[in-house]
Amino acid sequence: MHKPQVSAGAALLARLKSVGVDYIFANSGTDFPPIIEGLAEATAKGMPLPHALTIPHEHAAMGMAHGYYLATGRAQAVIAHTDVGLANCAIGALNAYVEHVPILLFSGRTPTVEKGRFGARTVPIGWGQEMRDQTSLVREATKWDYELRFPEQVPDLVDRAHAIASSTPRGPVYVSLPREVLCEPCPTEGVDAPPRMRAHGAHAAPDDIAELARLIAQAKFPVIFAQRGAGNAQGFAALDRMARDWAIPVCQYWANQLALATDHPMAAPADGGPLLARADLVICLDTLAPWMPAAHEPHADAKVVQIGPNPLSQRTPIRNFRADMALSSDVAPALLALERALASHAPDAGVAARFDDIAASNRAARNAALVAAAPDDAQGMTKDQIARMVSDALQGDDATVFSELGCPMASMRLTHAQAWYQEPHAGGLGWSLPAAMGLQLAAPDRLVVATMGDGTYMFANPVVCHQIAEALNLSILIVVLNNNEWGAVRQSVVGLYPDGYAARANQVPLTGLAPSPDFTMVAQASRALAMKAADHAQFADALQKALVHIRARKGAALIDVRTRP
Repeated sequence: MHKPQVSAGAALLARLKSVGVDYIFANSGTDFPPIIEGLAEATAKGMPLPHALTIPHEHAAMGMAHGYYLATGRAQAVIAHTDVGLANCAIGALNAYVEHVPILLFSGRTPTVEKGRFGARTVPIGWGQEMRDQTSLVREATKWDYELRFPEQVPDLVDRAHAIASSTPRGPVYVSLPREVLCEPCPTEGVDAPPRMRAHGAHAAPDDIAELARLIAQAKFPVIFAQRGAGNAQGFAALDRMARDWAIPVCQYWANQLALATDHPMAAPADGGPLLARADLVICLDTLAPWMPAAHEPHADAKVVQIGPNPLSQRTPIRNFRADMALSSDVAPALLALERALASHAPDAGVAARFDDIAASNRAARNAALVAAAPDDAQGMTKDQIARMVSDALQGDDATVFSELGCPMASMRLTHAQAWYQEPHAGGLGWSLPAAMGLQLAAPDRLVVATMGDGTYMFANPVVCHQIAEALNLSILIVVLNNNEWGAVRQSVVGLYPDGYAARANQVPLTGLAPSPDFTMVAQASRALAMKAADHAQFADALQKALVHIRARKGAALIDVRTRP
């Protein structure tokens, strides 16, 4: 009996929809005929498919998949062109891997055969793009990889890729797709069936949670260091209550996701040194590097607890932060379980006194940060001044701010779990703009702001990003903090060699980015609203006009604001 068949390319796309993928972010190439024909075939036959978007550069595709996950918690797919497209995906894979963001990454593979099989090599690049080990381009930035070998593997292979990517600790996976295999017929049976395997989370053992609750209740000065947020809105709320009820300061040192509102009485300054000097219990909540060991260390008799989906960061070769307890768990379930366990303990009078002491210190630090971010008469603006003005302008909006060497959190009022994201610790620049677009795609009613330095804006392939924003009507605000240099590099040099030759030079070598391009013209090329600002008054005016434009869903708006070195 003849069973219905489609091409393997069509089956792959349909199976992605069955496991819950909403979007395929793709940049096509000569290996894509079976993918493109598969899209048309599956559509003609009424097979449900994810939305397939043309993304003109793979770096933007990876950033958008990353941002979409931040909004939804669901892994999306990226399909790239053979080895060269995969190479362009590598930075995005590094960013996603370090931050536990699941992405289903696919790329074509140049046909294996030269003739005699449908889909064989037809153009010279079929030879030029062959690699002995194409997966090596992303192997260290993925949890799992495989190459499709037979068309009938498609349903099981997609199920496995999705389940592994979405399981704790989450992260990207990679599958290579030889063109001639995608061209072969594949049975439709099972393509729309429920997934054969499901992702798993991680939950700390109840006894470990109970022990940690006991340690908190008995501690004289417990401290929490958080970097990757609180997991979700429920974890964010639980941490808010626990920090308040048990007077636990939360230090968000070099954080890339908000764990506690910046105006919370227990929200401590980013410098964790004074806290470590007093702490007898240190809880590291999903942190890669909670402090700098060369500058600070916990007391020898302090208890250090590491909590997170990968608490020991096993695949990081060197990471020797103490772990007297290591609890492997997704963050939000751990916080909710810990809050329940703490309900069996009662805070003593010392907790109330500690709360008052810490709250007063934090309030003074926040007031100082706000004062430092107040307008002045000097030329240009500081990052803190820009951050405060952006934050003030967004109050009342359900907004999300991305900061990539852009707006620091110290002078901002950030109050919800998706309020603020900073660049991944992998350091793959050009992330914030496409990530902001991905989050806006998932949450079209959200006011989304991407802030970045001039160098990081150039890294983002802005021509590509503006084209995508116009094509998808993504009305985001883009703020470029323009100081004509790699400011972070200069600061790093001066920090290591404060009295060195570079610090005394008129221009620190290899950091200058002058003359600056006219970024407004780049944005205007895709019909975005684009303005420049050189001082507080101009920035306030531009910010107001940009927000009116964005709230009316008229497309993206860019402000190029002059910042001080």
